[in-house]
Amino acid sequence: MEIWQNARKFCESIHQNCLLNDRFQRYDKTQIDRASWSIMDNIAEGFEREGNREFVNFLAISKGSAGEVRSQLIRTFDRKYLDEETYLKLKNESLEISKKLSGFINYLKNSTHKGNKFNSNNGE
Repeated sequence: MEIWQNARKFCESIHQNCLLNDRFQRYDKTQIDRASWSIMDNIAEGFEREGNREFVNFLAISKGSAGEVRSQLIRTFDRKYLDEETYLKLKNESLEISKKLSGFINYLKNSTHKGNKFNSNNGE
């Protein structure tokens, strides 16, 4: 799924630019790491639920985690842990993921297909 692949790349960007950054030594790196992984993990978990309503819920959690990462990026930039170019790059990546998540949420909410677990051919 493209949105999951984007979230995976974003996690790697956070890892490379934040967790491996020497300026982060006194910062709680684990929180930004957990929040970035939460984006992709909730996409995967929601997908596996096989129902659009649950998937939408997990996508909303992912979107919330993207907002959390942005808040943490602002704080790290304010504390001079990131230069402006890196901060803007990461912030824009997270905004792009949030926009795609919103679009996907809207698509699923308007879809007539409610998910595989509601398919009458699934043996239930």
